[in-house]
Amino acid sequence: MTLTDWLVAALGLIVVGAALAVVTTAHVVRAGLWLVVALGGLAGVFLVLTAELVAWVQMLVYVGAVVVLLLFAVMLTRAPIGASPDLDRARWPAFLVGAGSAAALIVLLVDAYRWSSIEVDDVAPGTAEQVGAEIFRQWVLPFEVLSVLLLAALVGAIVVSTRRESR
Repeated sequence: MTLTDWLVAALGLIVVGAALAVVTTAHVVRAGLWLVVALGGLAGVFLVLTAELVAWVQMLVYVGAVVVLLLFAVMLTRAPIGASPDLDRARWPAFLVGAGSAAALIVLLVDAYRWSSIEVDDVAPGTAEQVGAEIFRQWVLPFEVLSVLLLAALVGAIVVSTRRESR
């Protein structure tokens, strides 16, 4: 195994551990912070695999925008900061669904790739110009819909957090 394999495996363990902490914690704010760790570890995996542009987009869009929006929404709606009794439910149905989904994905990937390998020399590297052209020519509508969705979520959090005074 190469150093790259070890780094990807170590970062993968960090991501899986942080993801488990996200779904098992009873504190909403801590779940958001564990989500930052998980998404940051995933950006580290992209860096190790020499996909620098994808890693920085991961950090800017997911860690920088979505998680901050999530934390602001929690703060604006005056959600409880401590442990929430609403989050304490039976975990075995979620565990069964998660284990079944993981098993299905493993079977799908093993069946699709059959442990094949790809020669790195055969793949032409992409540039930021190619990625930008693809996003703003082919994917401009989903890109704009996502930005409107995030804006609507922020406005909705502000509206929910304001108190309506009785007249």
